Amino acid sequence: MKRQNQSSVVEFILLGFSDFPELQDEIFGVFLVIYLVTLMENAIIIAAILLDQTLHIPMYLFLQNLSVVEVSFSASIMPEMLVVLTIEKTTISFAGFFAQMYFILFGVNECFLLGAMAYDRFAAICHPLTYPMIMNKRVFLKLVMFSWVSGIMVATLQTSWVFSFPFCGPNVINHISCETPAVLELVCADISLFEIYAFTGTILIILLPFLLILLSYLRIFFAILKMPSTTGRQKAFSTCASHVTSVTLFYGTASMTYLQPKSSYSPVTKKLMSLAYTLLTPLQNPLIYSLRNHEMKRALVKLWRKAVVLHTV
Repeated sequence: MKRQNQSSVVEFILLGFSDFPELQDEIFGVFLVIYLVTLMENAIIIAAILLDQTLHIPMYLFLQNLSVVEVSFSASIMPEMLVVLTIEKTTISFAGFFAQMYFILFGVNECFLLGAMAYDRFAAICHPLTYPMIMNKRVFLKLVMFSWVSGIMVATLQTSWVFSFPFCGPNVINHISCETPAVLELVCADISLFEIYAFTGTILIILLPFLLILLSYLRIFFAILKMPSTTGRQKAFSTCASHVTSVTLFYGTASMTYLQPKSSYSPVTKKLMSLAYTLLTPLQNPLIYSLRNHEMKRALVKLWRKAVVLHTV
């Protein structure tokens, strides 16, 4: 019976923002610009760090890994969303649904990378003399490997579990992508065990790293207050405040989405919350973490000069 039920739905329909047909063209234009800028920003960051040997230190290598995740995350959602906005309604096969959900869940990697980056800044600012020993190459590789392996494991487990449920119809996903909470509404089976797993996983993967990040930045703030230079304090406060804002936006909206799979939020509210961490976070992270940094600016200028030289040759 389970196989028969599951075979009754062979594709899904993504509604996106079809509730606002009069705004489809404007939304498409805005999203297309944001997507292209996001890809360009993160690609530049990846290339600049890859080509500049002086940036091959943990702080910038974490940034490079984060940019790779942001590009993958955006590419898994935005193209399909733009197609939906173009034709107002589009279908997505089981294989496409599986692939998109997998790479969305791969965003778990970002949670751990943000935590590793906060720990790196905590070690650098609060323990500058012992920082080379605290964040040595071995520790850095372990943190990066843990982030990637954790993302792969969570995405594989959760996507496979959801994919095993029967879908008897309807097949309309009233969301911008195949995120787990939206897809679960179409399952015709008991998902209570999965919801327990999802709630527990959200606590462990989202809220605990978020609290550790806030604790790290709290310690950093106190260390900054002890700095003798007023200019140094202002610069450090500005950077940390931006980081905390970015982390809060990502973790806050993600936890509201995944902590309440059957929440009372309206479909429009759910879509807007999803946009906050699927659209805005990949766009703003390069600006917050990299482009405001003096060393990154120097590397970007060097990259631009190389590109100009190659173009004129």
